[in-house]
Amino acid sequence: MTDDRSRTHLEPEALERILDVTRRLAAPIDLEAMLDQVIEAARAVLDAERGSVFLYDKTRDELVTSVATGVEPLRLPADRGIVGECAQNRTAINVPDCYADPRFNQEIDKQTGYRSRCLLTIPLVGYAGELVGVLQLLNKSGGTFDARDESIATTLAAQCAVALQRAKMVGELVAKEKMERELAVAREIQVDMLPKSMPQVPGYDVAGACRPADETGGDTFDVLRRGDDGLIVLLGDATGHGIGPALSVTQVRSMLRIAMRIGAGLDDTYSQIDAQLSDDLADNRFVTAFLGLLDLNRHRIDYHSGGQGPLLHFHAASGECDWHKATTLPMGMIAGIPMKPPATMELAPGDIVGLMTDGIFEYENPAGEQFGEARIEELVRASHDAPMQQLVGTVFAAVDAFADAAPQADDMTVVLLRRAAGA
Repeated sequence: MTDDRSRTHLEPEALERILDVTRRLAAPIDLEAMLDQVIEAARAVLDAERGSVFLYDKTRDELVTSVATGVEPLRLPADRGIVGECAQNRTAINVPDCYADPRFNQEIDKQTGYRSRCLLTIPLVGYAGELVGVLQLLNKSGGTFDARDESIATTLAAQCAVALQRAKMVGELVAKEKMERELAVAREIQVDMLPKSMPQVPGYDVAGACRPADETGGDTFDVLRRGDDGLIVLLGDATGHGIGPALSVTQVRSMLRIAMRIGAGLDDTYSQIDAQLSDDLADNRFVTAFLGLLDLNRHRIDYHSGGQGPLLHFHAASGECDWHKATTLPMGMIAGIPMKPPATMELAPGDIVGLMTDGIFEYENPAGEQFGEARIEELVRASHDAPMQQLVGTVFAAVDAFADAAPQADDMTVVLLRRAAGA
């Protein structure tokens, strides 16, 4: 780089051309179009044959060309080559003879058939000294880049950097708003697929609620009548939370509804949903699920619990709580696992069955302590005579108080079912 660059003043003609570029870049424009304008403006002002803008990808510490005249898009480490050196040192690099400079990568010329004679590389530095990228110009018409070109390019780069930074910020804001709108729609759809109200079942009180950790969640539940003497209860929890898990548990709920429409039994329903998820989900995806059938005449729940637990059974007569473990592997984990006979719970008058996802049990307070099972037992013993919807609210309120403003890390779902005391 020429030492007397700082003593070179911009001529009125060059200054006017830079001001014209600045005015055009001040207009609302998307990032891709602005990159085109920056390159074309720099080529015109400095009489260069070709130009490239390398935008800095901070998350990957790379320099990326999305627009470059005559060259396919490139992605380079931010400390590699001439552009990397320019980005690291935040200083212009003027190379009068490319092939005489060991830093120059000749491979691109070999791939394109283009001959680079000279180049000028300028850092693009935006607000508060933030690196936006690097501007590189090739082959000055009629000679090499000089100190005057360096001054013009540095002034132009300062204007372009701010414009590019602004366009990038606007683009990110637009993309964020679009994603938020899409997530809001996804959340609305998912909420619409949760039960609007619980079935009215003589002799039983059923309630449930779900609170996702994100806009969309990986939990779901469903309660529906099966004939005159049966009640199907589903609690599902997909790995993770967000759109992907939300799609998985929505799929489970939809398949359950179809199975009930065609009169499938408990075992067939569970095994077929499990098989379909095994076909559809990636190897690292699965759904923990409780699927139970309550016989309203015998007051007995037959159920399969794929990785879902612990399951609460409160005995009203003694005030004691049993905790039941999962009975099989989560849905979608391994295809073709032989079905075990369903487990059972016999419900005496006043008994409560509590189904909760691990977002309840594993909620941590600021000290790192988990909410756990014992606190659930205390709540159920104290409020077992209250309406189940009220008890669901009590559980969420207790978790919130315990959390002491610690952020919710996982989706939380609670389903409670109580046999009436006189039933």
